[in-house]
Amino acid sequence: MLQTTALAATFCAVAGAGIVGYGETTAQAQTRAQAQSVSSTAARHGHGDGHSFSGTKKIRVGGYSVNVSCSGRSTARKPVVVLMAGGGDGLDTMAGLQKTLSEKARVCSYDRLGEGESDQPNSTQTIDDSSRILTGVLDRVTSDRPVVLAGHSLGGLIAARYAPDHRDRVKGLVLMDATIPALTAGVSKAIPDSATSMAAELRDQTIAVNEGQNPEKFIIADAKVRSAGNIPVQIIRHESQYAEVPDYGPALEEMWAEGQEQWRALSGRSRISVAAGSGHYIHVDRPDIAVKAIQRVTALATAHS
Repeated sequence: MLQTTALAATFCAVAGAGIVGYGETTAQAQTRAQAQSVSSTAARHGHGDGHSFSGTKKIRVGGYSVNVSCSGRSTARKPVVVLMAGGGDGLDTMAGLQKTLSEKARVCSYDRLGEGESDQPNSTQTIDDSSRILTGVLDRVTSDRPVVLAGHSLGGLIAARYAPDHRDRVKGLVLMDATIPALTAGVSKAIPDSATSMAAELRDQTIAVNEGQNPEKFIIADAKVRSAGNIPVQIIRHESQYAEVPDYGPALEEMWAEGQEQWRALSGRSRISVAAGSGHYIHVDRPDIAVKAIQRVTALATAHS
C-alpha cells in the first residue's frame, strides 16, 4: 500500500496538481534552504509597492491575501519575469531559479490561493478565478510593464491559458513540463477502465485531482489550445518520468509528449525541447536549461517590444 501511495503521489505531481502537495515534495525540500536565502537577502533591501520592492510580502488581491516575492532590478523595455510554481507547490520551489535570474532581470513569483502562504480559496476555482488573481498580482508587482510568464506543471498550464486573453501584457512564455491541455482524456486513454490495482488507482486519483480535489480547489479542465499571438514560446518537457509504472509507462510518456506538442499552437514562434536527465521538476533537475530558456525568451520579447 505504501508503494502504491508513493507512485500515486508522483503521478499526480506530474498531472500538475500534486497530492504530494499535502506534505512537502522532494523538490520543496531541496529548494527550501534556497528560498530562505533569497528572502533574507532581499529583505535587507526593504519593502515597498509596485515594481520597486524587493523581498517577500503579502498583498491584497480580490479580497484575498496573496504571498509574493520579487527580486532584481527593472530595466527599460525589458519584461518582468513572473515564475509560476506547479500544483501543490509554493513559490519556494522557484527560489533557486529566481535567485539566478534576478542577477540580470526583475523577477517575481507568487503563491496561488491554497498554496504556500496565500489564503485558502473560498470555493472551487476555475481558470477564470486563477486568472483574476494573476492579473491582480501583475497589476501590483509589474504595473504596466510587459511580462514573460515561466510556469512549471500546473503553473505552466495557467500561464498558457492566461496569455491568449492578455496579449497586451504577456510577451513571452516558458512552459516547464506544463500540465497538458487535455489531461483527463489523456489519462483515461493511457490507463483504460480495464486496468486494475495500482494503475487504476493512479488514474482515479489523477482524475479526482483534476476535478478539484487539490490544495487550490482548482478544476483542471480539458480544453483546446488558443493562440497567444506571435510571441516567443519555449516548451520544455521531461526526459523520463513514468518508469515506475511499467505496464502503462510507455503510453503515459506518449500521452505527455503529445500534450506538450499541442502547446505549440500557442504561437508560430513556439519551440519544444527535451530536458536531458530531467524528471518532472525540470527547474530543479536541470536549472541550467530552465535559466537559459527564460533568458532567451526574455531577450526575444525585449527585442520585439
